[in-house]
Amino acid sequence: MRLVAYTDNVELGGADLSMAHLLSLLDPAIEVTVVGVAPEIVERIAGVRPNAGTCLVPRPRNDHDWRSLRAHVAAIRSVGADIVHANLSSPWSCQYCIAAATIARRPRTVAVYQLVVAAISRRQQFAKRLTARGVDRHVGVGERTSREVEEVVHLRHGSVQTIHNGVPDESFEPLARLTDGPVVGAIGRLERQKGFDTLIRALADVEGSTLVLVGDGNERAALERLAESVGITDRVIWAGWSDEPRRYLSTFDVFALPSRFEGFPLALLEALLARSAVVAADVGSISEAVVDGKTGLLVPPDDPGALADAIRRLLAETGLRRQLGEQGRQLVLERFTAAHMTCAFESLYTELLR
Repeated sequence: MRLVAYTDNVELGGADLSMAHLLSLLDPAIEVTVVGVAPEIVERIAGVRPNAGTCLVPRPRNDHDWRSLRAHVAAIRSVGADIVHANLSSPWSCQYCIAAATIARRPRTVAVYQLVVAAISRRQQFAKRLTARGVDRHVGVGERTSREVEEVVHLRHGSVQTIHNGVPDESFEPLARLTDGPVVGAIGRLERQKGFDTLIRALADVEGSTLVLVGDGNERAALERLAESVGITDRVIWAGWSDEPRRYLSTFDVFALPSRFEGFPLALLEALLARSAVVAADVGSISEAVVDGKTGLLVPPDDPGALADAIRRLLAETGLRRQLGEQGRQLVLERFTAAHMTCAFESLYTELLR
């Protein structure tokens, strides 16, 4: 079996890490070529798998870049792909790859949707309707995410299969705590999607606690101004980007995920594996891992008051934190490891080739 693993991301994110987890565990008999538009991301993904091939194609400059489309078709044909696995960071990404696989005719195409966001134009929606016809199997990374994909892409109800994201249960060297007293931590890109402004407003109502934000992004300056305006500048630690953010998890008393929208985020699964006490916004497929009151606490998105209440509760109840952490880890081990994800995709590939 020859597999093309495709990404058109230009910044490393959860979608690419999920693909790397998959490729690292796929049956060695599967010949893998990672195809993409950004050399650092292609090399990062391919680096987890011995003997994986790589191929760079020109990034599309617009929605009718025929030169890029021809390069995509040539890449897929040169590999002799049986399966093209397109890893979509949004429903509207990887369009050139899917169109190229359709033109090449031979491969079966799997479109994996990591995140659901609205289209930015009617032209984008029209292009998606065309390329969707060439997809042999649509896959969402969570049950609710699959149903959201069907709605936004206008696919038949039940036509999107669910294969949950998974993470490996790996050991890592923990960091020392960054400060004394209660610590609320969060990991992710500093962008509006992640809702860290909501978390900063919530922390203003959680006296005596410190917030540690691990990550960087376009919203950092705005978030720093917000922290100053609500009076908690001295209670926020900006840890910046980390290649191993999981090392921070043991330093948190509470892990917060206040996102406005999500799919099935890897950071959440890693936090649960680390026995973190999790409070998360009930968006996307998060509730499939954070079972309210059993493996974590759920709050509405964009609600600083509810988020603050949940954080105060977890900080005040040590026994509850431990109970949620243990049950959260057990749930991930039972359902959401990288091995579970890999087994499901191998079965899907085999089914399509029959």
